[in-house]
Parts: sequence; C-alpha cells; structure tokens
Amino acid sequence: MSDRPLLNRGLHGLGTTIFAEMSALAVATGAINLGQGFPDTDGPEAVREAAVRALRDGRGNQYPPGPGVPELRVAVADHQRRFYGLDFDPDTEVLVTAGATEAIAAALLALLEPGDEVIAFEPFYDSYAAGIAMAGGVRVPLTLRAPDFRPDLDALRDAITPRTRLLLLNSPHNPTGMVLTPAELTAIAELAVERDLLVVTDEVYEHLVFDGEHVPLISLPGMRDRTVSISSAGKTFSFTGWKVGWVTGSPELVAAVRTTKQFLTYVASGPFQYAIAEALALPDTYYDAFRDDLRTKRDLLAAGLTDAGFRVFTPQGTYFITTDIADLAPDTDALTFCRTLPQRAGVVAVPNSVFYDHPTTGHTQVRFAFCKRENVLTEAASRLRKAFNG
Repeated sequence: MSDRPLLNRGLHGLGTTIFAEMSALAVATGAINLGQGFPDTDGPEAVREAAVRALRDGRGNQYPPGPGVPELRVAVADHQRRFYGLDFDPDTEVLVTAGATEAIAAALLALLEPGDEVIAFEPFYDSYAAGIAMAGGVRVPLTLRAPDFRPDLDALRDAITPRTRLLLLNSPHNPTGMVLTPAELTAIAELAVERDLLVVTDEVYEHLVFDGEHVPLISLPGMRDRTVSISSAGKTFSFTGWKVGWVTGSPELVAAVRTTKQFLTYVASGPFQYAIAEALALPDTYYDAFRDDLRTKRDLLAAGLTDAGFRVFTPQGTYFITTDIADLAPDTDALTFCRTLPQRAGVVAVPNSVFYDHPTTGHTQVRFAFCKRENVLTEAASRLRKAFNG
C-alpha cells in the first residue's frame, strides 16, 4: 500500500472532535457533562407533538423537496420579517439544511476556490476549520482576546489581502459569548463593501442574547447581496438532534449554496421540518421565557464557578461561559485540566485552546455549558467548589 496518508492532507489534525472525547469521558466517569452544548431537557411539548403528527400523517417520511418543505421556508421568511424586518422570497431566498453545520460547509464549498483566504474570529467552532480545509481555503484567524473578546477592527482591515474571499462571522459567538455591537457590525459591513468581500454569518444563538441585541449583518446597507445568513432550530427550541437549519440570502447566493448542499445530504429531517415550521410561529412569550431561563442559568453557573476559584468572563449570549484557570491551576494547561477534571471533580468541560490556531492564546481558557437543568448546574458548582476549595 502507498505511504500516502489515507486522510486528505487538508484535514490533518482534524480527527476526533474535542466534544466526542469529553462526552466519552463523561460517560466513562459518570461526570456531569458541561462540555457539549446540548440541553438535558426537550423543547416545547407542542413542537414535539407536531413532529409526531407529521410522522403519523405521512408528511416528510419520504424525500422532502430539495430546498426544504414549503411550510418551513415560509416560516423562516416570516421569522426574518417578524424579528428583523427582512423580506425574503421563500422560493428563491430560503434554503433548508441539515443543521447549521451543513449550511456552513455547503456555503464554504460553494463560494471558495483553492487558495482563497477566509477570515474568522478565533477561537472558532471546530467545523469552521474543517469546512475551510475541505473547500481548499486558507484560514486566517482574527483573535478575540479576554476579558471582553471584542474584535480588533484595525487588525481585521490589516488581515485582508488580495486573496481574501470571505469573512466567516459568528455572533453571538461560540465559545466566548461575545455579541457584536451595531457599531462593530456597521464597520464590518462597510469594510466588506469596500473590499468586495462575501460574508457567511453563523447566527444560531440569535435568540440567546442576554446583554445587547442581535442585529443580522445582512440587514445592513450593501450586505444583502454579499451575505449568506445561517441559523437553525436546535439551539432556539432545544431539539439539537433534529438537525434543521436554514440559509437566507439573495437568490444568487442561495442557489450557489443549494448547488453544493444537494450533493451533501441532499435532504434531511423531513417530519421535523414541519414541526419547526410550527415552532417558529410560537409567540413572543416563548422566546422571552427561553432567553430569561438561560440568563438565570448563566448567572447561577457563573456564581458557582467564581466561588470555586475560576476567573469568569460573563457571556453576553449563547450557552457557554469561558473561564480562566491560570490562578486556579497555575501549572496546568486547559487541555490537561479538562482531561483530569472528570476524575478530580466529577464535571466535564471543554478546553478553549482547541478552538485556536494559536493555542497559547487560550491555553488557560476552559468552557462550560449552562444549558442544563438548574439542579444539575447547582450540583456541578458544588462539586467544583469541593474539588478546588476543599
């Protein structure tokens, strides 16, 4: 057999994800899993029953339409109008995907050619690196630094070269919880227009902003025809296993993404699409209560982590709290800390260092998920206090 590696060289180093490793540790040790961002309770019963009803009625049990079922595409368009005042044609400007991860991969595969540069906020969700690599692109990190993790807009301007094709933005940002301000978004939009850049925006935490507001970049002047806006149902409705996401954008951009998406999953999540169409129409009281509940959980876990000795960077949004362990464990890096935490404290977390191209920047940062029941968060905080404060 040839000595050539079996795995595409562009994917070197992208083996088992940190989430799989840490979740396996949770199972093996019986630890509380605050590593991976999935809730430990299901979403609204009415939405779950809508999926059951679709299954029983034979809606979506066979291949749904490639762009997504019409009911969901209309619901996505209605959602964008309701919350942001944006008008999208459900037939030409909305595409349903197998979660946001597929949408991001399809967008990168559609819009990049080998050698194109992609600027992304660092630390970044691990699928970004894989998607850019599979498309043959070159990843250019823009580092967000503690304690506030704000983007350096001058550094962003300096990072753009003649080879830059695309900005890949995530706000609210995983893992730091940073939410771009209207002023920052305006500056980024003006730069994208000035340098004729495309932008892919990952907005899956759009309804989990605790401080500030979520403003879609696509809503700003000059951005409608250059932005692929991505979101999904998993985080907003606590059905992460259903894998229902969507893309909104100009007809030309959506057609480009659809061209690659059809050769990835082709279609997925048929009955669940009908259920999410109903979920998106839930009243404002649902969205408000959902956000308020997660804000309470954020504050609960943040207080517990602080009491245990972690330096806590309170997030403006998302499911996650980033902490620093430099004072708590001065001679330990984040990866080693997280690999030993389940045995030491009975809690699983994720090292932020794996989300950096420059691991030393985040080598003492550890991420905890707070999308769990309050009693679970309370128990996790208690275990951490006992482990580190005696």
